[in-house]
Amino acid sequence: MVEFALDTFGDVTLGPDGRALPQAQVIRNLVEEAVLADGLGIDFFGVGEHHRDDFAISAPEVVLGAIAARTSRIRLGSAVTVLSSDDPIRVFQRFSTLDAVSAGRAEVILGRGSFTESFPLFGFELDQYETLFEEKLDLFAAVRSGEPVSWEGTVRAPLVNQRVFPPVENGPLRAWVGVGGSPKSVIRAARYGLPMMLAIIGGDPARFRPYVDLYHQALAQFGLGAQPVGVHSHGYVADSDTQAWEELWPHWKASRDRIGAERGWPAARPEDFEREIAGGSLYLGSPETVARRIAATVGALELSRFEMKYSAGTLPHERMMRSIELYGGTVVPMVKDMLA
Repeated sequence: MVEFALDTFGDVTLGPDGRALPQAQVIRNLVEEAVLADGLGIDFFGVGEHHRDDFAISAPEVVLGAIAARTSRIRLGSAVTVLSSDDPIRVFQRFSTLDAVSAGRAEVILGRGSFTESFPLFGFELDQYETLFEEKLDLFAAVRSGEPVSWEGTVRAPLVNQRVFPPVENGPLRAWVGVGGSPKSVIRAARYGLPMMLAIIGGDPARFRPYVDLYHQALAQFGLGAQPVGVHSHGYVADSDTQAWEELWPHWKASRDRIGAERGWPAARPEDFEREIAGGSLYLGSPETVARRIAATVGALELSRFEMKYSAGTLPHERMMRSIELYGGTVVPMVKDMLA
């Protein structure tokens, strides 16, 4: 069974007057978006962690707790938790608490993130980028086992036969490793026997097939059973292809150009947008168009989950709500029929 999910980073959106909404209002709107997703039968809702003025969510677990109180069935998690600049013990405790509040619906996707603003904010050195994630993932895996932990590394104080509370009520906390596409990251996810979430934000998704194959091979070599593979990509659904293009383009460009200015990219052009829609990893268009493209990616990579990041830059809340309605009410049933 393939799971269908939605992700957001709490992008700061425009209000009816064309001005950016306060981050507090963006957070309240995000809760309403998750409630809608729950009512539509969507399987998972993910909230990303950032520490910038263009994204409103810096404490995903708090927002997810508010969503848990308003929903009944949808699974809730991060997309992603930046483990490198956090403490694995506290990450586990926050998500085990969320799991209790939500009656077993919590998940965590652990990653290094695509931005680095959390490193100076929390006092970590970027030259320890690899070591921080390696060691903290190792500690998190030990805590997740539910057994008393004895651990030693270089990035924090050691633990000796330490128990961590609260424990997860029913079995280990569901945890994924977010992977951007390096073979080392793929093998790391396999080593711990954790599901792999591929962040595909540009280019043909099928080019990631070698990473999926490597993941399954590594699991077998480590003597571990098969694990799910998921994909996180951007998308937007409207009533027609033309409407989707016209509604998303200015907001997609605004976000890409802002990030691009920080990273030395040229300004986005309509042809760049078109290329991602036609053969890249932007799932945009009418329900039928988006469903066909999702089904193709699920089949090419043999996915267990597809996560669509439905928020995009300054795209207004009302349009995101309509996109969620079309995704959950029309796209997902179409994809299920295509895969069947």
